[in-house]
Amino acid sequence: MIKCVKCSLPDEVMKAGFVRGRQRYYCKSCEYHFTQEKASANPTERRRRQATIADVAKQVGVALSTVSRALNGHSDISATTRQAILDVARQLDYQPNLLAQSLKSRATSTIGVVIPDIERPFFATAVSGIQQIATEAGYRVMICQSKESYQAEVSNVQALIASRVDGLLICHSRETENFDHVKDPARRGIPVVHFDRVCNEVNSAKVILDDRLGAYNVTEHLIEQGCRRIAILAGPASLLISRQRQAGYLSALRKHGLPIEEELQVHIDFRTASAEACLDAWLALPEPPDAIFAINYTNAFDLLLALKKRGLRVPEDMAIVGFGDEFLASLIEPGLTTVDLHPYRIGQQAASLFLEQMAQKENFVPRTCVIAGDLIIRQSSLKGQGERVRV
Repeated sequence: MIKCVKCSLPDEVMKAGFVRGRQRYYCKSCEYHFTQEKASANPTERRRRQATIADVAKQVGVALSTVSRALNGHSDISATTRQAILDVARQLDYQPNLLAQSLKSRATSTIGVVIPDIERPFFATAVSGIQQIATEAGYRVMICQSKESYQAEVSNVQALIASRVDGLLICHSRETENFDHVKDPARRGIPVVHFDRVCNEVNSAKVILDDRLGAYNVTEHLIEQGCRRIAILAGPASLLISRQRQAGYLSALRKHGLPIEEELQVHIDFRTASAEACLDAWLALPEPPDAIFAINYTNAFDLLLALKKRGLRVPEDMAIVGFGDEFLASLIEPGLTTVDLHPYRIGQQAASLFLEQMAQKENFVPRTCVIAGDLIIRQSSLKGQGERVRV
């Protein structure tokens, strides 16, 4: 016995001809026309497959165009038919195809974000700032991570562009030296915003920290504490942030008349093993450094642990400072002196630049927004207790 798909009553259903070769029925009780869904050979097939607009049309027994107009609120569809279509769409758990809609509207209301590592507090916090601004503006955020791999970064960018995101916010991996994968979408008019690790080869809006000033301040602080052989654990030389932070370090040494020593400047790949190997090389010098500036705060943590294992005291035997603050920096013993990068603010500013470019379109002029960091002084760089902030 056939039951009405709308009111579920079996006694009031009668045959009402054929639609596209399928039996059509009419329920006298609720005055509703419908066709029966063809049973699948595999009972789990329908559950696995996402319902389409064609499935809704077949169930109701109307044309695809009728379903489309009903779902989009067109006034030329009767109230009864519209309600029937909405009921069936709900029963089938129909979800609109966003990609298909974007092909028509040329917009997805989606921002693509590529970061090096979502597990790093800095990047997670920056994404949170992006999300806050984007959500308030009615945008979704699609997040990809490169895990510091150039090839993964290229694949992520290609996938996001293929998904027709409205714009791309990107922080490059430590391996990235070729930027063709970003240059191409920028040339095609897709809004591109760089943040933190940026690329000067692309004419894009950028959000950066004042890396040079922050590095200058943290190095000068070490000099004020009496340190005279200050080593710098720099990141990959290909990264602009590495070069800028190294420049700030050198500027502070020059201002205070300290010698520039090549043996105390090393570029590494940010890995723990690389940081420890560099520390051992410095400790083996006839005159080891009395302080180390790690431009990446995770490497500063690596150094603190490595020095403890070697029986050296911080800061008495060697002072350690980092760059980039997180909650753990205030919990470890001794607390880490570092520069707060304000990642949430960086994410907010990056998203705001994207929205500005979307609003101004071809009239938008890319610019670079610079955010100043705050020097947070803790026990790892001084003998006294307590901590303070110097702007």
